[in-house]
Amino acid sequence: MRARLLPVLAGLCVLGCRPDRPTTGDQSAVRSVIERQKEAWNRGDIDGFMEGYHRRPDIIFTSAGNIRRGWDETIDAYRKRYVSGGAMGHLEFTDVELQPVGADGMVALGHWELTETPEAGGGVFSLVFARLGGRWGIVHDHSSKAAEPTP
Repeated sequence: MRARLLPVLAGLCVLGCRPDRPTTGDQSAVRSVIERQKEAWNRGDIDGFMEGYHRRPDIIFTSAGNIRRGWDETIDAYRKRYVSGGAMGHLEFTDVELQPVGADGMVALGHWELTETPEAGGGVFSLVFARLGGRWGIVHDHSSKAAEPTP
């Protein structure tokens, strides 16, 4: 009996068990979120950019010594800072590394550079992604600007 039950249990696990870390497909999905965010930003589409975040009141965004909580507060801050699509400039992400955190979490670390805008600059970012409801999205975003070179 036990010998016949093991293949059945193994088959069920293949259908329903989750790995203890994100798969290569999950990593591709997270990279795709980051790429779609960049494309939306470069189109001047703040709403499209914000689709990369889970729309939740408990997401966290930190930048320039400030902590913002919630999707609504974050999008409002972006809209105030970048009044028109042209003010958003051109965004690039480079050197993006992904580190799994359990089966449903991942941290993305990389560099950002914003050009063609008065807000131009560059620095580093770390994004905490969570798989919620089967969808990968950002739940914590920390971006810091590189120090200005001294003359």
